[in-house]
Amino acid sequence: MYAPEITPLLQAPLMTLADTDFAYESDLEVVRNSTTDEILKQKVIENLKRQNRGRREPYVRQITALQHRIQAMAA
Repeated sequence: MYAPEITPLLQAPLMTLADTDFAYESDLEVVRNSTTDEILKQKVIENLKRQNRGRREPYVRQITALQHRIQAMAA
């Protein structure tokens, strides 16, 4: 359980990450099930991975900062 002011700050980036991951997995599924050439599929999948990492990065940094804040409050 977190302090009341921390909980909403943590929930928002976690929900965004969940939405981002869901969209990524959905896109991967579409590519993997397509009849496109395997070499092209791999290129598209690598591009999707790169895009997903880029989309996730600011939220992961935000969560990490909040975790440090929580740890500092607990100390």
